[in-house]
Amino acid sequence: MNVVIIDDDQLVALSLQTILEACDDIQVSATGGSGADAIRLYEEYQPDVLLMDIRMENINGLEASETIMASHPDARILLLTTFSDDEYIIKALSIGAKGYILKQNFESIAPAVKAVYNGQTVFGDEIVGKLPDLIGHMDTTSSDVQPSPFAGMEYELSSKEMNIIRLVADGLNNKEIASSLYLSEGTVRNYISSILDKLQLRDRTQLACFYYKKLFR
Repeated sequence: MNVVIIDDDQLVALSLQTILEACDDIQVSATGGSGADAIRLYEEYQPDVLLMDIRMENINGLEASETIMASHPDARILLLTTFSDDEYIIKALSIGAKGYILKQNFESIAPAVKAVYNGQTVFGDEIVGKLPDLIGHMDTTSSDVQPSPFAGMEYELSSKEMNIIRLVADGLNNKEIASSLYLSEGTVRNYISSILDKLQLRDRTQLACFYYKKLFR
């Protein structure tokens, strides 16, 4: 897997390179220090994953991501920052970034890069907990959007499956979902496994993101 790293702090970029190249299956093709570098290096190296800081002068990571994805909509961009800033998270979601994690959780960086490479959408634990409120805010401020009771029909989802997805997106665990819907935990686990298979998703985080991106109308 080839990765390009963008961070305006050269020491941080080198540290990230060291962390990633400690993994046998990751090679860092290049590093850069600006949004302009990100755009140029993406075109030059076409990396499997672009790991990029958000806060940079002139062209920041979000702006660079938007430019790159306009030409490469399948780009796998993982945004990295020291700030769990709500506005940044909303923007990252809206432009289709594949992940948003905090730098201080250094032990999760390599697993997150691998997860994004394998098609997952990755958000740090601190951010997953904010998604319901943030997406609701994004929807109500951008337009008069409501979750449609018929949204699941497009994906052949039953009303029971839609309820379970909604509760997963609200952050409930299997026991809480079971209690809410008067089901056993085993039944909830089976439903979630079936839903993930039907939607070709890998985990609960992807399912929550799918709900907010695809099932709101």
